[in-house]
Amino acid sequence: MSVTSLHRSATAAVESWSPAAPSDEALRQTLLAFLGSAPRGCLREHVPGHVTASSLVLDHCGEHVLLTLHPRVGRWIQLGGHCEETDESIVAAALREATEESGMTGLHIDPALLSAHTHAITCSLGVPTRHLDLRFLVRAPKGAVPVASSESDDLRWWPVDALPDTAEADTIGHLVRLAQGR
Repeated sequence: MSVTSLHRSATAAVESWSPAAPSDEALRQTLLAFLGSAPRGCLREHVPGHVTASSLVLDHCGEHVLLTLHPRVGRWIQLGGHCEETDESIVAAALREATEESGMTGLHIDPALLSAHTHAITCSLGVPTRHLDLRFLVRAPKGAVPVASSESDDLRWWPVDALPDTAEADTIGHLVRLAQGR
């Protein structure tokens, strides 16, 4: 476990990603250029921007998506967050975040990158930065009951075709469509 293995795994995930939309190829190249120039770019300490790891968590049959009402964002979004130096890989970081934020055990993560996104944000650093979010598909075991963490104002399952009005609907809908294609 090291910053090097985390960085190496993030790079490998982006290198092997085949974006569904041709327009995402430019994002893939941008992420690779960023990772190539920022050996510690997976850690929040990298102020200009840093890689984050998130997960689209679906129930065992893929009919419901687990969303968190994020206190800072004020909207329903997928689970995820910052990588830690102790994360052995980007996949491990995404699974750790999903487990911590959902309170559920037995989650199964697909190690192939589902999607990526970059966005400006003022995160825990307290200054404007950029998140380069690598997004993975996670399945919850049958009967899994989420328990909200202190990082969420609320946490609940939503039908994939009936998201709440305050959801990042374009993002979640896009991720659900990608997941259904797997």
